[in-house]
Amino acid sequence: MKIQDLSASGRISADAIRRRKGGVPIVCLTAYTYPVARLLDPHVDLLLVGDSVAMVLHGHKTTLGASLEMMIAHGQAVMRGSDRACVVVDMPAGSYETSVAEAVASARRIVEETGCQAVKLEGGVDMVGQIAAIVAGGIPVMGHIGLQPQSVEKDGGYKIKGRTEDNVAALFRDAETVEKAGAFSVVIEGTVESVAADLTRAIAIPTIGIGASRDCDGQILVIDDMVGLTVDRVPKFVKEYASLRDVVSDAAARYAAEVRDRAFPGPDHVFAATPDKDKV
Repeated sequence: MKIQDLSASGRISADAIRRRKGGVPIVCLTAYTYPVARLLDPHVDLLLVGDSVAMVLHGHKTTLGASLEMMIAHGQAVMRGSDRACVVVDMPAGSYETSVAEAVASARRIVEETGCQAVKLEGGVDMVGQIAAIVAGGIPVMGHIGLQPQSVEKDGGYKIKGRTEDNVAALFRDAETVEKAGAFSVVIEGTVESVAADLTRAIAIPTIGIGASRDCDGQILVIDDMVGLTVDRVPKFVKEYASLRDVVSDAAARYAAEVRDRAFPGPDHVFAATPDKDKV
């Protein structure tokens, strides 16, 4: 990371992410908690406090379970755990679609209450007014086109985009509109590989792929998926770099066995009658 990519605060700025177009791929992961943000911060360029938190941590079936208050609380936790990465907070469903004024107010509240560097919202042509107004208000916006999780109920499920000529044309309109509205980058999700690659070449802002193409300017995954902690269905586009399901399950099993056998707590985990015998 070059020094000019860091803002006065020492963080990677949204503008620095924009300037990464066509360069070294931008490394992005989601984060929802303080300890995970601490662990990821040295390795990534951007941390997304995604509305996927509703599913990953709160057990909702879709991202529609996320609220503005939920996103702000998790955004605050991630900001406490992060010193370097550009932190982007998702705008949850119901916080921006109704009107431009609502979108600006929600975005401003997120930034003011978390201190994050940018917000993200889903939509293309249909959200041009919201994106432009938020940017005009001095808040950087990351777009999100292709498969849009907040629209799965309306779309009738998680459907891959870019498989028909009409849909491809709509994706290009969305990408170009998001760019013209002033977004500093755009997530392309669940889109046919060749189409995502063509979209990346067609616009001047970075594309961040998830279930898209290696030709995108960056990649993002949900952290729980990436480390093998997801307990439900793992999406096709995920590569698990660890298997924490097994680690956590094994640790819990060994702990349970030791408690039942009265092997835990042992001498090193209890306090003596005299302070000088305590082990720090």
